[in-house]
Amino acid sequence: MSENRLTALLEAGFTDRLGERDRKLLARRALLKAGDEKPPFHLPTSWWYVVPGESYEGLFAALDLHDRVPVTFREGLDVADLPSRPDAAPVFVTPEIDGWRLIFGHLDGVIGWGWDDMMCAVERLSARCGQAQMFFEDIAGGADIWVVAEAGRIRRRYARESDPEWVGELLPWETPAVDDEDFGPEFDEAEPYEGTASAMTACEYLSVYPFPVDAEAEIRGHGWLAVSASGVGHEGLEALART
Repeated sequence: MSENRLTALLEAGFTDRLGERDRKLLARRALLKAGDEKPPFHLPTSWWYVVPGESYEGLFAALDLHDRVPVTFREGLDVADLPSRPDAAPVFVTPEIDGWRLIFGHLDGVIGWGWDDMMCAVERLSARCGQAQMFFEDIAGGADIWVVAEAGRIRRRYARESDPEWVGELLPWETPAVDDEDFGPEFDEAEPYEGTASAMTACEYLSVYPFPVDAEAEIRGHGWLAVSASGVGHEGLEALART
C-alpha cells in the first residue's frame, strides 16, 4: 500500500473492515519505515496521557478505542490534522519511548473536557495498565496539571488554574516548596506536601519529555492510530477500494 493510499484510508474513517492479513502488512510496513525515522520528534500537544510500554495494550479498553491501525511515528504526528467526527475522534499512541507509550490527539472527543472526565480517564488507564500519568498545559488559560495514578487510584496530583492545589504525598524526586531556593519563610507560606508546580518539569522525571523527544531516546516498535467508535468508515473504505 502506498503512503498516499494509507493517508486516504485513514481519512476515510480508519480500517474497521481490514482483515488480519492486512493489519499484519500494515504493521510490517510501519516497522520498516520506522527504521528510517530518527528523532527529534516534536509532539504537537498540550494534553497527553502516558502508560508503561510493557502493559500498554490495556489502554485501548480503558479509553474505549477501536479499529486501530499501525503507523509510523511521523504519520501519527499528523493526528491533529485528521478529521474528528462527533462519533469518531482519532488519537495516536506513540511507539515505545524509553519504556513508555504516549497518547494524544483529539482527546476531548474521546474523554471529554470535564475535570471528572480527565481524572477518571487516568484512573481507568492505571487500572488497566498498572500505572498512568496525565499532563496538561494551557499557557494562555493559565492551566498547569500533572497526575500520577496507580492501580486505579490517583497517587499524586498538581493542578493550577487560579490557586495551585497538590494532592497526595511528595514523590521521591520532588523538591518540597519549603526547600526551594526562592522560598522565603518570613514572607512565604507552604504546606509540607507542596512540591513540583509544573507539568513540563514533572514529565521529565516521570516518563518522557515530548518537546522534543530527543535523539538519545530509545524508540521501539510502531505507533497506532485508533478511533473512539467501532464500525465507522464503511462508506469511505468502499469508495477507496474502487479507486
